[in-house]
Amino acid sequence: MRTGMFALALGLLCLGFLPTLPSVGWLVLLAGCAVGSLFTRLWPLGIFLLGLCWACWSAQGALDDRLAPALDGRTLWLEGRVVGLPVRTAQGVRFELEAAHSRRAGLPQRLQLSWFDGPPVRAGEQWRLAVTLQRPAGLLNPHGPDREAQLLARRVGGTGSVKAGQMLVPVVGGLRDSMRQRLLAVEAHGREAALVALVLGDGAGLAREDWQVLQATGTVHLLVISGQHIGLVAGLLYGLIAGLARWGLWPARLPWLPWACGLAMAAALAYGWLAGAGVPVQRACLMLAVVLLWRLRFRHLGAFLPLLLALVAVLLVEPLAALLPGFWLSFGAVATLIYCFAARLGGWRPWQAWTRAQWVIAIGLLPVLLAVGLPVSLTAPLANLVAVPWISLAVLPLALLGTLLLPLGGAGELVLWLAGGLLDVLFQGLALVAQQRPAWVPAALPLWAWLLVCLGALLLLLPRGVPLRGLGGVMLLALWAPREAVPFGQVEVWQLDVGQGLAVLLRTRHHNVLYDAGPARGEIDLGERVVLPTLRKLGVGSLDVLLVSHAHADHAGGAAAIQRGLPVGRVIGGEALDDVELQHCASGEQWEWDGVRFSLWHWAGGQSSNDRSCVLLVEAQGERLLLAGDIEAGAERAWLAATGSPRIDWLQSPHHGSRSSSSEAFIGATVPRGVLVSRGRNNSFGHPHAQVVERYGRHGVKMHDTAVEGALRLVLGGQGEVEGMRGQRRFWRDVVGG
Repeated sequence: MRTGMFALALGLLCLGFLPTLPSVGWLVLLAGCAVGSLFTRLWPLGIFLLGLCWACWSAQGALDDRLAPALDGRTLWLEGRVVGLPVRTAQGVRFELEAAHSRRAGLPQRLQLSWFDGPPVRAGEQWRLAVTLQRPAGLLNPHGPDREAQLLARRVGGTGSVKAGQMLVPVVGGLRDSMRQRLLAVEAHGREAALVALVLGDGAGLAREDWQVLQATGTVHLLVISGQHIGLVAGLLYGLIAGLARWGLWPARLPWLPWACGLAMAAALAYGWLAGAGVPVQRACLMLAVVLLWRLRFRHLGAFLPLLLALVAVLLVEPLAALLPGFWLSFGAVATLIYCFAARLGGWRPWQAWTRAQWVIAIGLLPVLLAVGLPVSLTAPLANLVAVPWISLAVLPLALLGTLLLPLGGAGELVLWLAGGLLDVLFQGLALVAQQRPAWVPAALPLWAWLLVCLGALLLLLPRGVPLRGLGGVMLLALWAPREAVPFGQVEVWQLDVGQGLAVLLRTRHHNVLYDAGPARGEIDLGERVVLPTLRKLGVGSLDVLLVSHAHADHAGGAAAIQRGLPVGRVIGGEALDDVELQHCASGEQWEWDGVRFSLWHWAGGQSSNDRSCVLLVEAQGERLLLAGDIEAGAERAWLAATGSPRIDWLQSPHHGSRSSSSEAFIGATVPRGVLVSRGRNNSFGHPHAQVVERYGRHGVKMHDTAVEGALRLVLGGQGEVEGMRGQRRFWRDVVGG
């Protein structure tokens, strides 16, 4: 049985590693081979192939339900029903629409929409909306999150921006939405949004600062309804019935164990429904069902079997769940606890078991966090030692009780006030811990180093006295494995995918330069959210120069966040910035690092902010790259007049490919091999302009576009080609150039 379940799990998990999905013909052939193998000694292979075929079939169905490429960027009137809890933001409202349909085209069953400055939207309402549609996509950077995979795992077939709308059918008495409004209206020491997160699984109302504190202390799982919360509710009811039975207070005619398991499962399902029954909640309920069944009938089969059964059950219901980081974290945490606590000789006192649980989870989840690219909290064991019982035994029971008592008025509000006070105390304590030790974003590891970390974690989690256990600590030194050095005389260039903005990292053998810092608008700072984590994952511990071309927010917006997050030697800019002190860009300034020459140019006669961009020319072993900021035709002519040798090999497209830039004379004089365009997908400016695209094509210049290819990598001085992140094929990604 275990062999078959293990083979099935492997087949289902293989889906996430496929570059492309097999065709229907191949699936039929594989399924036929699988069925034939079931009656031979190769039956485990047959079960493996059946799992793989089912996963591929399910994934193909999700891909087929995505927005058609012909509709990408088009605006259509459509109708649908709002599902889930809409999220209010500073810019408007974000929500999901189900059963979407339009008279003009077929649409995916589920869309994720944003409505800037939109009216209140409630779950269950029917709307008629004018929506600019987009295929599922997101920023794609090295070692960063893959939003396209996450949308597919949630079976969101398209995204869009609402331009106008009309409510067709209002909703009356929507329970979850009404409860959220009631919870937000109570006085809870300013922690009303945290109560909504605990009770309803809606963490969208939490402030960005709160999420940062939770991430820095490794306590995000406490405010996101997961297996821990589902298990706690079920465990409280199970423990109550077991206690009544032990004390002789449970009716003797009713066997306590089946009733305890049944009522615990019912309570978990009710809480899961209240929390929205999302993928993590479904996963938790399935895991709990298997564990309760094991407790009721199959304890003699060992502790790992229910975990394996739960894994298979989750993947059979939703094979795409393996594309979500939470899947690996939840199963990894449970597997770690079973590995460390099952079949141990001797007993531990409760406080010993509790403290050891925290550090073993921290070590056991370390390889998982590294694999999915999430920050590592060094204070998580200490913070969770206090925070988990604080939430589990005090805050959550009070929050649920207060919610149930809300119809009684004052009693419910008083209980919620107490729960909010406890939450506020916890957040203040966690904030102090986070200030002392923020989350650590380690550099991405090569495969050999990650495998060493995995082996080291397994050895460290062995019982005391086991030979070679101490060797695990030595193996964890692979966390600081050196990166492959950039050869002398070359420079590694990363043009990051930051949407409608610019951020270019230049790495020589011993030095780092960042040209522009990504956009920031309102509360959305991509310098902090995208550029800074990417730099750290690429192994950049400091910047020798931060060069900000000019003061526009799409280039300079993230500069302050970069300066806060990394040591910066010099800040140079074409224009003064309000929140960053810098040195003025001086034409003619040059320096050489590791055999690579850097030269600055600035047009003193520039009348516009764009034309005052600081231009950087990088030369490595005869190969030249020009980073041109947002200069327009006038500045291009001035640069050509000022330079003695205008020919370059690679060009960062001035002003994102605007019609006012990339003039005929400029392209004809520079004749680059390729041009790197940084822009937002379906941006409102129309970048790059059709005339500019035609002009580059006429001169034989190959275009590389972050909106199409993701982040772009070039080794200047190596005479190589540009590589886009989307060149790393995954079955859920659109083909480059599509």
